[in-house]
Amino acid sequence: MDPIRSITGTAVPLDRSDVDTDQIIPAEWLKRVERTGFAAGLFSAWRKDPSFVLNQPQYAGASVLVAGTNFGTGSSREHAVWALTDYGFRAVVSPRFADIFRSNCTKAGLVPAQLDVETAAALLAAVEADPTIEVTVDVEARVVRAPAAGIEAPFPLDDFTRWRLLEGLDDIGLSLRHEPDITGYESTRPRWLPTTSPVGG
Repeated sequence: MDPIRSITGTAVPLDRSDVDTDQIIPAEWLKRVERTGFAAGLFSAWRKDPSFVLNQPQYAGASVLVAGTNFGTGSSREHAVWALTDYGFRAVVSPRFADIFRSNCTKAGLVPAQLDVETAAALLAAVEADPTIEVTVDVEARVVRAPAAGIEAPFPLDDFTRWRLLEGLDDIGLSLRHEPDITGYESTRPRWLPTTSPVGG
C-alpha cells in the first residue's frame, strides 16, 4: 500500500443513499481469486444504464467519489473496496459509512471522508454542476477542500488510522515492521511445529 498524504482530483457525484456492497460489486464477481480486475464489475448493474454517472465522459478519470449517506452497507466483502480502487478512486466522501466498509477502506488505501450532511450535499451539488471542480481529501490535515465551491470541512480520522495511511501500512505491512522479532521467534521453535519459513528454510 502506498503512503497517502493528500488526494486531489476531480470527483464523481453518486447521488444515491444506502448503497450496499452488492450494488458496489455484485456477488458474481466474488468468484475471482485475484485482488485486481474488479473495475469492470464496479456498479455493473447500474452501468447498464447509459445515463448512469460513471458512463458520463465528463467524469472520466475522477479520483474521488462523492456519495449519499449510508455508503457501503450490507455484507462485509473487501471486494467492494478493491473494485473502487481498481477503477481509480482513492477517496470516498459521504455523510455516513458502514463501519466494516470504512475499516476495509482504511486497510486497503481508500480514504473514507465523512462530512456532515449539509456539506456533503453541497459538495455533491457542486460537482454535479461543474465536473471540473477539484476536490482535495487531505489525510494529514483531516480536511476536505473544494476551493472553487467554497468548501473546506474536517472529517474524522483517528490517529492510528491516519498514521497507517500516511505510512502506507496495510495489515501485512504492520506485521512486517516486526520481521526481525518474527524471524527470531521462528528460529527458536522446534522443527516439528508449523512455521512461516519456506520448506528447507
